[in-house]
Amino acid sequence: MRQSLPKNTTIVVVNDFDYVQGGASKVALDTAKFLYENGYRVIFFSGTHRNNEYLNVGYENFTLALPECLCDKNKVRGALRGLYNFKASKEFKNLLKSLDPKTTIIHIHGWTKTLSSSIFKVAFRMNFKIILTMHDYFSVCPNGGFFNYKKCSICKLKPLSYQCILTNCDSRNYFFKLYRIFRQLIQSKLVKLDKCLNGVIYVSDFSYKIINQYFPQSYYSKIVYNPLAEEKKEYSTFSDCSKKYILYVGRISKEKGIDLLCKAVSQLNYPMKVIGDGPLLNELKNRYPNIDFLGWKHSDELTLYYQNAHFFVFPSLWYETAGLTILEAAKNNLYSLVSDSSASVEFVCRYSVGELFSSGNVDDLKLKIKKLYNQPKKNIKKNAEKIENDLLPKKYLKKILEVYYCVLSGGKL
Repeated sequence: MRQSLPKNTTIVVVNDFDYVQGGASKVALDTAKFLYENGYRVIFFSGTHRNNEYLNVGYENFTLALPECLCDKNKVRGALRGLYNFKASKEFKNLLKSLDPKTTIIHIHGWTKTLSSSIFKVAFRMNFKIILTMHDYFSVCPNGGFFNYKKCSICKLKPLSYQCILTNCDSRNYFFKLYRIFRQLIQSKLVKLDKCLNGVIYVSDFSYKIINQYFPQSYYSKIVYNPLAEEKKEYSTFSDCSKKYILYVGRISKEKGIDLLCKAVSQLNYPMKVIGDGPLLNELKNRYPNIDFLGWKHSDELTLYYQNAHFFVFPSLWYETAGLTILEAAKNNLYSLVSDSSASVEFVCRYSVGELFSSGNVDDLKLKIKKLYNQPKKNIKKNAEKIENDLLPKKYLKKILEVYYCVLSGGKL
């Protein structure tokens, strides 16, 4: 009989933000919520605070209430905190002093925006078991994405190699690239991140293969897909074909390929709705007045956009680590068109909820968009039910509890 994690276990969930700032933060908050609802003591440790619905769940919330490093009014102070946050280190140490390493798991989701890698060093020195969910590539790549922002293409260089250091790939400038190189050296040489870890959770087989090339595997690892909300949806159909539109949901930035998508849709003169925010928002709104840019939407409202769209497009130019929006779209019976270079290919192939186009190729993208737009809306309800069954919160919880048990006890599944 498989042993289970004792109920007297304390789980410290660590994330830069204590609110939904992105996909990784949502998973961190949901993880804390699921654990608390299942009787475990949960402490959520964060760097940046904002009032939100998760704070009323009931778990303990410990926040430093610091601004995100790059948003600090004092730029020098913010930059230094980004390299090594001594306040986070001190406060995390004070928190851990009250806990027993034998019955405590540290589960880290995000640390690069506010907390810095200092938290790993503290927990390691105090003999706590540390598990990291790889929501991005910051564990190995200085800019976190294996992406050259100047060329708008995937970077194949070995991280921290001579060529990597000399290449200006950052979204800002080369000075900031050097800053990130310095931060990465602190993380890998001073903190020795890979030596601190007892367990790693990968969010897709795709991201595991990318990271495993460069990250020494001296820890327990498991692939665990991110959970999806369990609520049931009513699937809608179109009564007026003039209302059909293409949908994009995500960050409005270069690496997401949104510029390419806007160009393709605009040339085809098809209606499209864009939900999200980011550095390219104002530029694209001015350049493509025929496209509806709607900003961020609450989850309930977003569901309606998913259900009423004709199909969804995920044009990302970089690898991604999972691509949760593909699964959200599928769950709402929405077919997807996905770039063939991203981790979302894994979900498209596994669940047959979409098709692929050649990443970065505007002509192929236009061809596939035109084909889908002129076809009846695809019904993938059965596929969606399979996704919902596989990614239920209770299944996600069961898998991470197995990871916790193996790491804490030294046992094997």
